[in-house]
Amino acid sequence: MDSEAAKTARESLDLAFHMSNILETGLDRHTLSVLIALCDLGLNPEALAAVVKELRAQPPSPSPPAPSSSN
Repeated sequence: MDSEAAKTARESLDLAFHMSNILETGLDRHTLSVLIALCDLGLNPEALAAVVKELRAQPPSPSPPAPSSSN
């Protein structure tokens, strides 16, 4: 990717992230970037939104126990 294309992509992501914050989506920049990339690959944006909503509705999975150190 040339520097002009990279600059345009970065500016587009900045704008999308700003809009995401205004709409209070709660998406971080990385997640938004991944979702945009999936849309660019042809995935249905409404289906992606449904997946995000479903994942947010699920209770968080418990953290695995920390490994015990044997001293």
